[in-house]
Amino acid sequence: MSQYVYHCQDCNLEFTRHLHISDLEKAEVKCPQCGSKRVGQLVSSFSAVTSKKS
Repeated sequence: MSQYVYHCQDCNLEFTRHLHISDLEKAEVKCPQCGSKRVGQLVSSFSAVTSKKS
C-alpha cells in the first residue's frame, strides 16, 4: 500500500491515507477531523529500499 498526503480546505488539516494504487481514483477521501470532502492531494516524497546485486 502507498501512503498519500491530503489537505483539508475547510479546517486546514494535513493528514495521510494508506491506499492501494488501484483504489486511489475510486476512494472517497474525507477529512478525519471535520468530515469535509473538500480535500486535495499533496505532493509528497517517497523512498524505495532495494537490494544491491553483485
